[in-house]
Parts: sequence; structure tokens; C-alpha cells
Amino acid sequence: MSEQRRQILQMLAEGKINADEAERLLAALEKGSSTVSEDPEGRPESGKKPKFLHIQVQDDKDNVDIKIPIMLVKAGMKLGTLVPERAKGMIVGRLGEHGIDINLNQLKSGDVDSIIKALTESSIDIQSEKENVRIYCC
Repeated sequence: MSEQRRQILQMLAEGKINADEAERLLAALEKGSSTVSEDPEGRPESGKKPKFLHIQVQDDKDNVDIKIPIMLVKAGMKLGTLVPERAKGMIVGRLGEHGIDINLNQLKSGDVDSIIKALTESSIDIQSEKENVRIYCC
């Protein structure tokens, strides 16, 4: 079993992600494994650390490409520890209204490093009839 697969299953077991998220990550990992370049020993090339989290959304009308600096993502995680519990509840509630289910108390900065590493080696691709979404790091 690969280290990335083990990390995804560990996050699922710890309740940090739900089964649907784990399934998408595992599918992206399998899809990405055929496209990731490898060194002669069969390991993915790990040259440079990623600098950006990319979120691309394409639909009939728009093409959106959001680049978020990894440093900003990590700084946001650190600042998130300063958010009062009451405010976290309000954030989770508002995200839930839009179909985003996240537990801010379970997400830790070490988890973000694992997610960034996985998104550097593969991507999450979501396709529907109306739009395509791709999330990756580089």
C-alpha cells in the first residue's frame, strides 16, 4: 500500500475526512498515478516544493483559475487556531448551508502538509454535465 493511500485511510479513520472525500482522494490518486513522472527507482519526482494551491473551475460561461500561495494556506491554518469556538460554529453553519461539511476542530496543520503533498503528486478532478473542477498544487 502506498504512503498516500495510507494517509488518506488514516484521515478517514480519524474522522478528518468523510467517506466521499476519501473516495475522491483515492480515485484522484489512482488516476494521477499513471501520469506522475517517476525517477529510475519508481518514486515520484519531488524536485521543488509546491508554491501554489490551484483551483480551476470551467463551465459554459466562465473559466476560473484561482492560485492561492501555499504560505497563505498554512498561515490561515495557524490563524484558525485563534478563532473563538462560537465563531467556528457560525463558520461551519454557513459552510453547511452551501453543502460544505467540515469540522474545523479536527483539521490540523500537519494534515494540510499531507494534503498538499498528495495534491502535488496528483489532482482532484470533478466533472459534471455543467462544469469541471480541478484542484492541485504546483
